[in-house]
Amino acid sequence: MSEGRKIVEKLVLTKENIEKNRDEILKAYAQPSKKYAKLPTPTKKQRKLLGIGKDQGKATAKYIRVTPRKVKIVADLIKGKSIDEAYAILMYTPKAASPILTKVLKSAEANAVNNNGLNREDLYVAEAFANPGPIIKRFIPRARGSANRINKRTSHVTVVLKERV
Repeated sequence: MSEGRKIVEKLVLTKENIEKNRDEILKAYAQPSKKYAKLPTPTKKQRKLLGIGKDQGKATAKYIRVTPRKVKIVADLIKGKSIDEAYAILMYTPKAASPILTKVLKSAEANAVNNNGLNREDLYVAEAFANPGPIIKRFIPRARGSANRINKRTSHVTVVLKERV
């Protein structure tokens, strides 16, 4: 077990302790952890003090009425591309998820540039994915008095932008 890991396990992550031992704590969180020896998850306030997540711009659109399967097809097209290239791909992709991903990409770009001070020209799409949201269930009448269920699926679309080094 490394020295930084021992320090984090002993310390309570208060503001004073974070300011004193910032480098050791960041080293400990950067190392891969084993299942049985995980570090405590930092709260939003602690992540802000440590500066975790300041190297990316992230945006999520929730409860979008397009299936995650259809969004994934378009999201895979823009993964790893520069931001301008991703906008061009989305503009000329005739899919229902394209305008949604464009909107989320624009929001992630604004978060990266305005909140985290990243350079727009160096940004690329590090991650783009769609998780399933709640399913709206509807019924359609069928022959002989029966009914079939129709699942209207929703998705939570996330785009993460990072700076190329």
